[in-house]
Amino acid sequence: MSIPSRYSVAIHILTILEMDGEASSEEIAGSVGTNPAIIRLLLGKLKKAGIINARRGIKGSSLSKPAKEINLLDIYKATEKEENLFLVHEHPNPNCPIGKNIQSALTGILDEAQKAMETKLSKYNLSDVSSEIRQRTESKKSKPIQKHA
Repeated sequence: MSIPSRYSVAIHILTILEMDGEASSEEIAGSVGTNPAIIRLLLGKLKKAGIINARRGIKGSSLSKPAKEINLLDIYKATEKEENLFLVHEHPNPNCPIGKNIQSALTGILDEAQKAMETKLSKYNLSDVSSEIRQRTESKKSKPIQKHA
């Protein structure tokens, strides 16, 4: 099980807006490597969550607040349908001793894991991501290109 890629795509979108300013869904889609319709869907979710300002037009999206005020948990909650990362299967066999008890046995453990993930995501913000990208791009610029023999 994994978090759908729409979460990382949303972070990608927001990083573009933070680093480049306003951008169109077509420009963002070019960087993400996906269809502009998917970008528009995610932009709608981010707008609904108050993370971006979006309007129709060539360059219609921008951050609604500074990147350091947008934490990765906010983005997760804006883009994911389910609030819980872990879902327990719904119809175990009630006549089986394991099936009868698996949900209650797992619930506390999975809730604890969810809280740990949310706590960790809340410690990082969008500016952490863009800072990391800036460092990586700057370090590549300063390194001389090495030729292979």
